[in-house]
Amino acid sequence: MKNGVKMLDIAQKLGVSVVTVSNALAGREGVSDQMRRKICETADEMGYKPSNTRGMKRLLMPRSGKSVGILTSERFVGPRGTFYWELTAGISNRLSRLNVFTVYECISAESENKGALPKILIDHKVDAVIVIGQVHRNYIEALSNAALPLLFVDFYDSRYDIDSVNSDSYNGAYLLTDYLISMGHRDIGFFGTLNATSSINDRFLGYMKCLIENGIEYRKEWTIGDRTENGTLLTDPEFPDKMPTAFVCNCDETAALVIMALRSKGVRVPEDISVVGYDNYITMGIGIPAVTTMSVDLAKMSEIAVDIIIKKLAEPAYSEGKRVIGGKLIVKDSVMRINGGGSDV
Repeated sequence: MKNGVKMLDIAQKLGVSVVTVSNALAGREGVSDQMRRKICETADEMGYKPSNTRGMKRLLMPRSGKSVGILTSERFVGPRGTFYWELTAGISNRLSRLNVFTVYECISAESENKGALPKILIDHKVDAVIVIGQVHRNYIEALSNAALPLLFVDFYDSRYDIDSVNSDSYNGAYLLTDYLISMGHRDIGFFGTLNATSSINDRFLGYMKCLIENGIEYRKEWTIGDRTENGTLLTDPEFPDKMPTAFVCNCDETAALVIMALRSKGVRVPEDISVVGYDNYITMGIGIPAVTTMSVDLAKMSEIAVDIIIKKLAEPAYSEGKRVIGGKLIVKDSVMRINGGGSDV
């Protein structure tokens, strides 16, 4: 023990035995990978210094010098890239605590369309790659041929056997739609460009499942795109002549744009039309009601993503599959009860 921090201190903080801490730090058997990593992280955070550094075998902590590339398409960067910036920061900070460097690169639209590998891969600067946010299938093909550990965050592609970490978009949109139904709504539309991302598709399918289970007719004209082919959000969406009483929006940003577009037409939210979003991330502007939404656990997504990529760095053949992180319905001010709807959630 050095600088005052003992194994006992670590054990007490985590609620485990000193023997468990000792075994984890020494790389001995009898400790799960998850617990070993948690103990090692806590030891680092508390400033623990073993008397015998050679005996502290960080089995799941790569040696200093390992690096992970983080890629994001440029359509998710800029004024509307805050959600992914927080994911990127969370992942990068956790990797840094595990002595792993991160190198970030933004994928240009031209490179993505051509399937051109990023410079960090061409120059062999990274040992693994994390892609945050949807990329085109031909770009996935190029990345999958790079023979490096690869992880997708906030999207997946069923054609490729590539590990991913995602929010539970399907169930989340189901719960949002079900909440609207419990508030008396039967005419419910969906705002989101289908096939733009896997998460939008899953949210649409969750919305559809809820309609079907409640015997509500699906009306195609009430499914409205929210972005262009290159991913740019539409600021002036086209509304149908006959409007629903509520919209499920694929994200909070779209919900905010829908509310502002409705206001410009003299339609009030929630008095005339109710709106729900997804992510629980952005703050609405003055005069715009706080949007009922589904929270996304960014911290948990970051934690799981780091856990998977660390295992891949230790064993490149390791496969985790698709991890789905649940969310929580957050009721705010953008939904109004109509026609004597059901009980409050």
